[in-house]
Amino acid sequence: MTTGTTEEVDQLYKVFQQFTQSMTPHDAVKNLQLFGADESIIRAVRERHDAESLRIRNLDEPSSVYLDGRQTWYTGPDMDNDRNWPALIASLRHKGFGDENIEAIDKSSTKVVALLDHPKQAAFRTRGLVVGFVQSGKTTNFTAVMAKAADRGYKLFIVLSGIHNTLRRQTQIRLVKDLVESNPGQWHQVTSETHDFRPPPNPKAFFASTDQCLLLVVKKNAAVLRKLRTWLAKAGEYLENCPTLIIDDEADQSTVATAKINPLLFDVLSKFPRVGYVGYTATPFANLLIDPSVDEDFYPRDFIVNLPQPVGYHGTEVLFGRELLDGEDPADLPGGYDMVRVVHDDEVDDLKPRSKKEAATFQPAVTRSLQAAVEWFWLATAARRARGGGNPHSTMLVHTTTETVVHEAFKEPLLHLRSSIADRLDNDDARTLNRLRATWERETRLVPAEDFAEDKVPFDVLLQHLPKVVRETKIIVDNYRSTDRLNYEAGPVTAITIGGNTLSRGLTLEGLVSSLFVRAVSAYDTLLQMGRWFGYRDGYGDLPRIWMTEELAEWFSHLATVEADMRRDIDRYMHNPAETPMTFAVRIRSHPKMAITNKAKMKSAILSHAAYGGTLVESRFFDVTPEGKARLAGNVAAARSLLHDAHRHGVRAEPPRPETALFTQVPHDDIAAFLRSYEFHERSSDAHRGRLLDYISKRARKGALKQWSVAVVGNSLPGATTGRCSLGADIEVRMVKRARLGHESELDPESESAFDGVADIKTLSSRRDETIDLDISGKDIGGRSQILNLRTKQRPDQGLLLIYPIEPESKSEKIGRRPLDAPTDDVVIGVALVFPKPRPGTSDTDVEYWSADLSGVAVEEEDLSVLDQDDEAA
Repeated sequence: MTTGTTEEVDQLYKVFQQFTQSMTPHDAVKNLQLFGADESIIRAVRERHDAESLRIRNLDEPSSVYLDGRQTWYTGPDMDNDRNWPALIASLRHKGFGDENIEAIDKSSTKVVALLDHPKQAAFRTRGLVVGFVQSGKTTNFTAVMAKAADRGYKLFIVLSGIHNTLRRQTQIRLVKDLVESNPGQWHQVTSETHDFRPPPNPKAFFASTDQCLLLVVKKNAAVLRKLRTWLAKAGEYLENCPTLIIDDEADQSTVATAKINPLLFDVLSKFPRVGYVGYTATPFANLLIDPSVDEDFYPRDFIVNLPQPVGYHGTEVLFGRELLDGEDPADLPGGYDMVRVVHDDEVDDLKPRSKKEAATFQPAVTRSLQAAVEWFWLATAARRARGGGNPHSTMLVHTTTETVVHEAFKEPLLHLRSSIADRLDNDDARTLNRLRATWERETRLVPAEDFAEDKVPFDVLLQHLPKVVRETKIIVDNYRSTDRLNYEAGPVTAITIGGNTLSRGLTLEGLVSSLFVRAVSAYDTLLQMGRWFGYRDGYGDLPRIWMTEELAEWFSHLATVEADMRRDIDRYMHNPAETPMTFAVRIRSHPKMAITNKAKMKSAILSHAAYGGTLVESRFFDVTPEGKARLAGNVAAARSLLHDAHRHGVRAEPPRPETALFTQVPHDDIAAFLRSYEFHERSSDAHRGRLLDYISKRARKGALKQWSVAVVGNSLPGATTGRCSLGADIEVRMVKRARLGHESELDPESESAFDGVADIKTLSSRRDETIDLDISGKDIGGRSQILNLRTKQRPDQGLLLIYPIEPESKSEKIGRRPLDAPTDDVVIGVALVFPKPRPGTSDTDVEYWSADLSGVAVEEEDLSVLDQDDEAA
């Protein structure tokens, strides 16, 4: 048997590759046999193709996991014959993408295409997921996937582009520039920059006659998807010859667990005999918690690809730092650049309304933080102009609320600020110039330009550009009601943009250098997607700044930890050859005050086993109906019992101020006994009794939280007139007032809902209270991070339990508050627990993880009985 020379194999391999442009590798081999090629050479060709396919599938970057037995077929682009991918390379180079970035895009997109099915296969329905980073170039990746898929025979491309017109329009423009304009004769746009899907007439003729690739960029909108579904249904059998690729951008949004969108998307998918569905997301929390056993859902059963963090990308840990993961060296932990500035709590009420009703008449103020953020935007933009080159756009983001009327209300104050600063600059106002110079010098010391391989711009140099920057700045309101939207297509933009949901997901804010963000949302995916400041900052990596509350900064730091932990978990699966997407139960850390995603998307998630370390857990909700009286009484009894035990087993310490009592060295068993008796209301989701007890027990077994401080915090305000109460153990203090928030029905007479008797006091404890067992003389306790650091130094392994005796009536004159009116003649007991941060390098054993429920997945075991059969038996 001849084996053929290398030259013969090379020649036949080229013929084989030409065949695979229009047929599957299996059919290509049959054609070679029909042409009479030598079997040994055909075998060598097949072996070369299989080896190359295997190499692509097993690439370490991007890492992937795929369904067992899945065949890969695509071995990379053919630069001599392909049209779309070479044209896209030219477009990327024109945009300034370097060879290193283009090579990374080439590798990752080749892997995704290889994991799709061959377009000439008889029938297939692929479901995959690509995990990237927020603002990291996912659009470029799926554009490359589309280009390569089009070069191999996929005909219809449907891109599901979020839920807002702005993102849909931006995506359409990008795809037209990168794909259609490079090869106009090869593509037909079914949607346009100005219009979402409008059904073309006679779909059968439409699909029968076209020899072009078809491009649809559609919103995940029920009305649009119904039109698309109906139009496709009328095409009937003509869809059989239309291999289709559906790209779901922001695949965690609306696709998962939505009563309208989810079934409609599945209906659209079901119209095609040959279809690949690939979801793209930076926040795959919802996608990885889907029940894989439900066929009608979009669990990525065929493959998951994890894109590496690109070079030059600024993500969560770069800006916010993160906590240590198990096994990491503290010296390697990213601390984050000093780019986050604190919006103090006393400013928040001037930046966003406290309720929907208040929004109608809300008038924002140019607070210290807002003015600082705007002035920094002008300084940084002037510095960028002095440097020259790079992204021609410069943008500032103001994101405080979703209320559109509030967005409009910001416009006038910002216009006035622009006019005022412009006049002062024109008049060389010394006070203004000195303040701006001081700001520039301080900020450039905190974040040195040389750390980003940039040259510091002297203030006098940027000052030459500053007046023009201020005058050219547009104030743009961008929301679903506004007409004056962000438009980067008409030339360089210098703009302060105020908005809400339309600016919070998917949309790229070009040249973003300054952000003011005080909108708190309590789901990982939603909050992370709002970080429009993540991404590439070529030429100005030292200049971005973010103004937000201290709590939000802590949440983003937690999210950086969640991301790092989740991606490490994903990689752990992907480098285990025994794993497939159907055994892929990635664990996602929980947070006591944040949900991973919304409840509907978590209905298929199960608790794997949360991080209380460094957190504060407190009573916030109280049942003040007659039915709640017994619970209130039980809680008082639990508090008196704990103080009795603390008096017996702990050490009574000198309280730092009047109307307080303090015990130290209280055994954790006494704390556990108290928690078994004290009942937090069910709405205090972070105060889950079982998890708290489990956490304290686990930490105690590892030597931490064995001892606690227990303090009673009474009313020590000068002139306080609240009544006194006795809690036993020789403790008698004045009760504190904690009025409840007014319910919507009490604030708005037209409200259809009614107060249900569960009082929300919003906040129980103060930062000062968290230091009651610490020595704070001469110490800065400006924020929780300082307090936690102080606790780490003084009481690193001890918890603190605070007891608040609350006056049952608790009247308040404050706007939006109502009397507590608790049904008791005794006292209402509120409780706060302060947990120290775990020591570096130790595992916080309370870290609670959620993962997909794999119990419903039917696993087909390999039949090994054949090994016992006797083939020679008669």
